[in-house]
Amino acid sequence: MGDYEPLLPQLEGDDNLIAAVKHIVGALSSNKNLTKDVKKILAGLGTQLSTMAAKPGIEHHFSVVEEKIMSYKDDKSMIWDSGSEEAVDYLNAVDEAVKLKERLENQCSDSKEEKDLLRRACDVLQMAMQRLEEEFKHMLVHHRQPFEPQNTLFRSSEDDGSLVSLRDDSVRIDSVHPDVIPDLKCIASLMFKSNYGLECCRAYVLVVKKALAECLFNLEMEKLSIEDVLNMEWGALYSKIKRWIRTMKVFIRPYLASEKWLCDQVLADLGSGNLGMFVEAAKDSMLQLLNFAHAVSMGSRQPEKLVRILDMYEVLADLLPDIDALFVDEAGSSIRTESHEVFKRLGDFIMAAFHEFETAIATNMSTSSLAGGGIHHLTRYVMNYILLLADYKNTLKDFSGSCCTMSLHLRSLASALEAKLDEKSKLYKDPSLQHFFLMNNIHYMAQKVKNSELRLIFGDDWIRKRNWKFQRHAMDYERATWSSVLSLLKGESDSSSGSISGTLLKERLRRFYAAFEEVYKTQTAWLILDVQLREDLRISTSLAVIQAYRTFIGRQIYRIAEKHIKYNSEDMEDYLLDLFEGSQKSLHNPHRR
Repeated sequence: MGDYEPLLPQLEGDDNLIAAVKHIVGALSSNKNLTKDVKKILAGLGTQLSTMAAKPGIEHHFSVVEEKIMSYKDDKSMIWDSGSEEAVDYLNAVDEAVKLKERLENQCSDSKEEKDLLRRACDVLQMAMQRLEEEFKHMLVHHRQPFEPQNTLFRSSEDDGSLVSLRDDSVRIDSVHPDVIPDLKCIASLMFKSNYGLECCRAYVLVVKKALAECLFNLEMEKLSIEDVLNMEWGALYSKIKRWIRTMKVFIRPYLASEKWLCDQVLADLGSGNLGMFVEAAKDSMLQLLNFAHAVSMGSRQPEKLVRILDMYEVLADLLPDIDALFVDEAGSSIRTESHEVFKRLGDFIMAAFHEFETAIATNMSTSSLAGGGIHHLTRYVMNYILLLADYKNTLKDFSGSCCTMSLHLRSLASALEAKLDEKSKLYKDPSLQHFFLMNNIHYMAQKVKNSELRLIFGDDWIRKRNWKFQRHAMDYERATWSSVLSLLKGESDSSSGSISGTLLKERLRRFYAAFEEVYKTQTAWLILDVQLREDLRISTSLAVIQAYRTFIGRQIYRIAEKHIKYNSEDMEDYLLDLFEGSQKSLHNPHRR
């Protein structure tokens, strides 16, 4: 919109005559030979002529301006919707009214006519300002651009027409259509010039505050009290936290940043105090988001909440520089302070929940043993949780002070788990199952670390020690399970010299078969999920058992009738392959298959 143009033509008729006489009086007054009395008379005449010219000129001028402004009094349509020419004419009329009012105020005349004219000018100007305020609000509302959070591409703040991702720091969207920004600025400038800046700012705050509230509503971020959050079930709160994280990412940057840019474009040049208008407009929405996070940080420090609170912490950490930049100076200090306070509270929650997690592991009160000696649910839960925490290693370093300290914290969780597993192994009465259980679970821990980024945090030395531990438990399992069984094939029976009777040999073989079948029946129900570990233990067991069995049969083949040999070595090997599948089986055949 261009500069204002003169609204009225030059005065004619009497005005021209008075102007001509004034010119003559001025010329006479310049004569140096005039007496003092003559000069005084001419000066008085000049003043009278000026008054004669001013009164009808101002009144006529004002009448034209008044008529233009009043013509829109009962017109409900928006002036700016009628086109730029109408808008320019109206702005010119209002600008002329401002100038006339100032001229009348400066004359400081006591005449009733001029006082009445000044009052009329004030009334007309007030009506014009009310109209401009309505036009201003209408433009902000009806030219507002729709905000679609699912659309991740927005205009770059470089104004080069390029599109950038939401994650780009220079993101800006158009809050209102770019074409109306000059008109908004023009209206605001004229209202401030007319000493109606406060009304203009109030209109801006009212519209933008409502727009920000609608944005949060569209993002499904409902307003919740602290009590609402504290009384919410974790499943429902989990969903609210996810929504809060998503909302923060798009509301602060780019939406709020774009509203700040619009405020700067329209109001910033009209006075530094107007920067507080953005803070006033955005305060309620910001506090709604911060109050939710504050309420979450006040809740119970349950370990299952830890990862989600870490997500909140990371999002706020990423956005704090943006918040500090948006809410600058004294006007935005309360929002900045509250943001940093909430950030600190979330950090306190994380540390408390971390220690609570370690305590929960150490005090787990489950007294039932896991059937089959498989991977305990606590082992899975803790190791998967540690793996999740590894994704936040950079954030956890902020709390620990260093990568080394953070590693110690995570390893302390694993140590607490190992201690609890050792305690839970005592729930099994069978010593071989105790070792089998510990072998299974420690192997799971070692593999979880080895095959993930936890390896960089825990280190190879930690993995080597756990490998040694589970292998030791594997050997202890074999010893506890098979030593007594294989002892039936050793001792005096090692000799083929006949020092032991055939009857005793047959009895020992019968007892061996009975013990083997009992192990088979029991340990086919035991479970090793890891294929490699299962195969390794089967091979190790098979080497020991089959070697001892073949040696015994080979030495005593001539002293024991074939009918007493229930299984050949190939049968035994096949049966051992059935172990650790988690499905109990029995050997019913009294003779070879």
